[in-house]
Amino acid sequence: MSAEWDTRVGAYGLIINESKILLAHWNEAGSTGWTLPGGGLELGEDAPTAAVREIEEETGYTALLDDLLGVDSLHIPGASRHNGSGRPMHALRIVYRAHTTGGVLRHETDGSTDRAAWVDLADLPTLNRVGLVDIALTMVNQD
Repeated sequence: MSAEWDTRVGAYGLIINESKILLAHWNEAGSTGWTLPGGGLELGEDAPTAAVREIEEETGYTALLDDLLGVDSLHIPGASRHNGSGRPMHALRIVYRAHTTGGVLRHETDGSTDRAAWVDLADLPTLNRVGLVDIALTMVNQD
């Protein structure tokens, strides 16, 4: 039996400054939600480099990674894929605790996110967000 599926490895930064979390607004194929800044590794790129690159691309901030919080594994059925391929996908999401070192908040252009913002942690329960935000916060609370 031959299984056909896609694999995607992504790296993300959980950045909390006082009572605010840095988020990027994902907007792809009609689906939206606030997520951690981050994204897929490029060919030959290591996960820490990808996380720092993606944070800058999506938010305008340069960042340093503090530590690895964990790796989340997610299966997305083919019917739920946004690219229309119909192929299931196994996503590995590597999450780092990070902090900003420079830059200015800005929105990404020509990417899968369209906004970036510092969001009050108290506002998260009412925010339309992807599951990775809650997963990362659980990881950091297990420290």
